[in-house]
Amino acid sequence: VQLQASGGGFVQAGGSLELSCTASGRTSSDYAMGWFRQAPGKEREFVGVISWNSAVLLYADSVKGRFTISRDNAKNTVSLQMNNLKTEDTAVYSCAAGSSYSDVLSGRIVVWGRGTLVTVSS
Repeated sequence: VQLQASGGGFVQAGGSLELSCTASGRTSSDYAMGWFRQAPGKEREFVGVISWNSAVLLYADSVKGRFTISRDNAKNTVSLQMNNLKTEDTAVYSCAAGSSYSDVLSGRIVVWGRGTLVTVSS
C-alpha cells in the first residue's frame, strides 16, 4: 500500500482544516491508520489512530476534543478534521498504516505516507 496525505495549508488560529490520506495498492481496510506530526525542530509525535473498522479511536491529549479521525474503506481514505487550530499545531502531518491500532500507537508502522504541511498563524 502507498499513502499520500493532502489538504495542508495556511490557516489562522481558531480555524479549521481537513486533511485526507489516500491509499493505493493494497486496500487500506487491511490496516489501522494513524496520523503523526512533526513540528520544526521537534521529534515526530503521535496525533491519533483509527482501527480498521473504526471501532477504536485514540487521540493524543494535545488534540483531544479538537481533532477527529474518520475513514471510508470503500474509498480507501482516512481523514483528519482539525478544529480550533492553535499555533502549536503547526507541523508536517503524515498518515501511516499499521497492522493494528496498538501497533500504530506504539510506532510500529508498516507504511508511512508523504506528509502535508499545516501552518497555523496567530
